[in-house]
Amino acid sequence: MDCVFCKIAAGEIPCKKVYEDDRILAFCDLEPQAPVHILLIPKEHIASAAEITPENSAVVAHIYEVAAQLAKENKLEGGFRIVCNAGADGGQSVPHLHFHLLGGRSMKWPPG
Repeated sequence: MDCVFCKIAAGEIPCKKVYEDDRILAFCDLEPQAPVHILLIPKEHIASAAEITPENSAVVAHIYEVAAQLAKENKLEGGFRIVCNAGADGGQSVPHLHFHLLGGRSMKWPPG
């Protein structure tokens, strides 16, 4: 499989890790859109939110648990945003389920 996030999860491509366990990896985004911009990905390849099933959905809850922990560690008490884009029209640029944890500045709505 030629998935950049699978290669990052496998350690084939370096990243600035901020969290890792047997199911997920969290690392700093290369093109941050906020002072804190962390990507959280499952190590198992799931192409997008459209492919979440009862069999693989537990990883999403785990990602949110870790996102909450990372928000506390990064002192985002004032708030933060978690974004998951799905498909080309949804703005998904890498076809591997991932969540953006954004914080450290005031977020605008609508996002665009």
